[in-house]
This record gives sequence, structure tokens and C-alpha cells, in this order.
Amino acid sequence: WMSDMPKYMPPVRIGEVMRSMGLGVVEASGSPDLSPGDVVVGLLGWQAYFVGPAGALWKVPTGHDIPLSTWLGALGTTGGLTAYFGLLHVGQARAGETVIVTSAAGSVGSLAGQIARLKGCRVIGVAGSDAKCRYVTDELGFDACINYRSQDVGAELSRLAPHGIDVDFENVGGSMLDKILSRMRLHGRIALCGLIEQYNNPGGMGPGPTRFGMIVTRRLRIEGFIVSDFISSYHEAYAELIPWVRS
Repeated sequence: WMSDMPKYMPPVRIGEVMRSMGLGVVEASGSPDLSPGDVVVGLLGWQAYFVGPAGALWKVPTGHDIPLSTWLGALGTTGGLTAYFGLLHVGQARAGETVIVTSAAGSVGSLAGQIARLKGCRVIGVAGSDAKCRYVTDELGFDACINYRSQDVGAELSRLAPHGIDVDFENVGGSMLDKILSRMRLHGRIALCGLIEQYNNPGGMGPGPTRFGMIVTRRLRIEGFIVSDFISSYHEAYAELIPWVRS
């Protein structure tokens, strides 16, 4: 959101409030849809007070046993909702398939992998340390995890997924995506959530995959997505995410 390059939203300008999702309590309202005391979530920014239209906010259901902070994490747009729609709607992951999640210990990847396991998939994660890999396998329940800093990712993928990968929940891009492209199964799907490898490059630019031909030979589908594309279906995600959080 800070990079000065074409995106789905204009970049945050120097001197502006830093954009972010936030949780807030309504203090005053001129809208019949919101009342003082309601808890809301939206792009409130890093600030103590937010003034804006009621339509830009989503009223959080209260009166249950779920901590409010969960609505910025496992039930948040840039957490559980991104993981849910990226994996199941874009990646179309199905029971019995092999799924790889890059940046597997991150806020979205960690949830995407857990959802894949809940849906009956075999899940391989990629993370940047042995401690993160232990977290991914021992606490989150992934079947395996590769430490990209100390292991040969390509060789490990060939060993862990000898029959290939069905779905890639991709957060890294660049050279990581190249290694995965070479090991995708016929008609595999790649849900392109992020490109961490090139975020700090000038203009956010970086090399594209050199194994681009695999998209043709394996008849792969790569689709980028933004979670707001699915706003009309958030209720569907919550119907599964809330019971998972509670359990």
C-alpha cells in the first residue's frame, strides 16, 4: 500500500494516515445502520479516531465467546477471509489433493494451510527458519515444511510431492514460483495472493517466472485475487470460519 506503483488502491501519500484494517467502537452515528457502542471493522487506519460513511464499515457480531481481536486475524479480511477465498474459490482445493503454501508461517499462509488440512488436503509449507517450520508442522498441522534458507526447495518438493502439486497458494513469487511451476500437476491451480520476494524492489518490480512454458504444457491456471472481490460471499466464509475458530 506504500509502493508508488499501479495497484488496486492508490498508494498512501507521504504525510497521510497509514492505511490499515482496524477494529473500533462507534461513538456517534448519523446512520440508522450503526449505533453508539457498536463494534465495527474496516479501513480505519493507524489513528485513534475515524470519521467516514457507515457503508465503509462492517458491524461485528458480539455476544459470543470469540475475542474481538480475532476479527482482525482468523476472521479478518487480510487473514482468514483471504486464506479462505484464495484457497477454495481461486485455488479450488479439494480433498485428497496436494497443496503447497509459501510464506507458510505468515498471517495468511498459516491459515490457508490449516483450512487445506481441514478440507482433507495434504499440505506442504515453505518458511524461512527451522523454528517457523516446527510451528507450521507441530502446531498448525501441516504435513511437511521446507526451510528455504537451509534446504534445496526444488529437491525437497520433488521428494515430498513425487506425483506433483495440485494447488499452490502463492505468497512469494519470483524464484520460488519457478521451483513450484516445474512440479505442478496437470491442470494445477495457482492462487496468486502476494509477491513478497519483490515488495522491496524499486517500483515493486522483479523477474517473472522463467519456467513460464510449464503453464502451457501442464495446462495450469494462475489467478491473482483481492479479498474484496468476494465481499458478497463473506457470509459463506464466516459460516465455516467461526465454527473452526471456536473448535
